[in-house]
Amino acid sequence: MSVPNSDKPWKVVNGNLVSPTHGPEIINDQKFSDFKLHVEFNCAENSNSGVYLRGRYEVQVETNSIQEPPSHHMGGVYGFIAAVPEQRQAGVWHTYDITLVGRTITVVQDGKAVIDRQEVPGITGGALDSHEEQPGPIYLQGSEDGHVAYRSIVITPAKNELR
Repeated sequence: MSVPNSDKPWKVVNGNLVSPTHGPEIINDQKFSDFKLHVEFNCAENSNSGVYLRGRYEVQVETNSIQEPPSHHMGGVYGFIAAVPEQRQAGVWHTYDITLVGRTITVVQDGKAVIDRQEVPGITGGALDSHEEQPGPIYLQGSEDGHVAYRSIVITPAKNELR
């Protein structure tokens, strides 16, 4: 993983990776095509982060965007796809099990599908590039409000599960 120099670094607290407030993103050096991603997270009150898939599609992790459109809420693909049903609770551990094959995504939050085999129509804000046909890194957003703790991040190859 690479993290740009910053006076607000990511920290490891009790074995969990904790985002800075308005700090850098943390970007995996490896690049991935089709995959399954498991991640556990705990989002503090009034906090915002996200998990970027291939560095292009953000799955929201937040507790502070209730006034924003539904696609900006917890579990949604930022700007495009809302999580249904929406599940947002601050201060507790949640899980995402995300499968991305091509541009087709499934997001399972806490064991319940909130996005089921939907096509992401394009890159989301904060994308590293627009080369959707190419593999890309996983990155965790650290540039937004508050703190989000991450743990147990596991990625495995996926083969045509969603097509």
